[in-house]
Amino acid sequence: MEKGVSPPLISFLKKDETLTLLARLFGASEFLWEDFLRAQFEALLPVLERFKNQKLRRGRQTTVRELRRRLRAAKSFDDKKRILNQYKDREMFRIDMAHLLDPAGTLEEFSNALTDLAEAAIDQAYRICDDELMKQEGAPFTDEKGKPLFSICGLGKFGGREMGYASDIELLFVFGRPGKGRREVSGEAEIDHQRYFEKLSQRIVQFIEARQEGIFHVDTRLRPYGSSGLLAVSWDRFTAYYSPTGGAAPFERQALIKLRRAAGSASLGRKIEAYRDRFVYSGEPWDLRTALELRERQKKELVPPGKVNVKYGAGGILDIEYAAQYLQIAHGSRFPELKTPNTLQALDNLYRFGIIAQKRWKRLRESYLFLRRLIDALRIVRGNAKDLILPERASEEFAFLARRLGYGQRDWEKGKRELAKEIERRMAGADEVFTSLFAAG
Repeated sequence: MEKGVSPPLISFLKKDETLTLLARLFGASEFLWEDFLRAQFEALLPVLERFKNQKLRRGRQTTVRELRRRLRAAKSFDDKKRILNQYKDREMFRIDMAHLLDPAGTLEEFSNALTDLAEAAIDQAYRICDDELMKQEGAPFTDEKGKPLFSICGLGKFGGREMGYASDIELLFVFGRPGKGRREVSGEAEIDHQRYFEKLSQRIVQFIEARQEGIFHVDTRLRPYGSSGLLAVSWDRFTAYYSPTGGAAPFERQALIKLRRAAGSASLGRKIEAYRDRFVYSGEPWDLRTALELRERQKKELVPPGKVNVKYGAGGILDIEYAAQYLQIAHGSRFPELKTPNTLQALDNLYRFGIIAQKRWKRLRESYLFLRRLIDALRIVRGNAKDLILPERASEEFAFLARRLGYGQRDWEKGKRELAKEIERRMAGADEVFTSLFAAG
């Protein structure tokens, strides 16, 4: 036992219920035991003691209020950064633990709780960084309400409110310009405008610290022109890039399905989302053949021979997400309900409007939920957010994975066989549906 541990915590550790919880939590992962318990020992035990009495999802507004209350104690910009990241890490830890220890909790509830936390952290980081930058640079152009014409949009899993264990936060920064009746932007002012919001975007990215890559790591690679482009994109450049004559590749039109406003100007955010709908769901021809060729390259280039990758492999989660997205682009101009960044909502509406049959819808939906659980469990067991190749079936790591997912609690060998069979069934089913839907692509 570590020195300095309080008597209440020692007493708590002696309870039979505590040992059961610890066994459930750490018995499936050496990573969690070595990393989380050692780094978060004082935070862990109080969470275990009271997690049953807490809601997994507190909601964005509650989270923002609590974070603001803590930030009031800050005396400097660096204090605010430290407090925000400490709160973010502890709250993320609480959400992860509550989800792991409550078998009745749903995947959607877990994803929404993490997304609420990410939104609250981004919103407060933006406000802190903007206040600090205005003291140094002066106020940027604003909207009718005096708010900066700057919107932070989510993409990927964050945009779709589909965050899981060790998800990153994919962001796109867009700034606007004064509307009618306000000063027009001259060439010189445009440069200042760009420079201000570029600095602001850089500060926001630096403000939110990730304990390790993939765990609330801010990712901006999906912006126009990727890593070679500016962080902050003007409205004019945004609309020019994402247009029939712009530079966006077919896969970028597809990626824009996940875009939604997460923080910053609400008016500009609504404008961006409306433009997204006009561009993505325009009904204009889309190069499905190129998309399918890209998917085939992912399978060949990102999956080592003889290995199973639950993201990139045949029947992996990308096949389900891409199936929904291909059909959203094809039919979204006729069915507005398909204009959603969330995969499960898209699948449900595709079935509702008769675009996919009930059998295919059920197979994709169930396989998606299973693979999401599998990916989260794999990340927990392995302690790596990026490595989604299944361990060898005879390995101890695969046994840990089976236990984490509830297979073979009393018989490890039986659990491994059951999990292997379930993975094969789910991925084969997703692959069959994907192939049958787009074989003529």
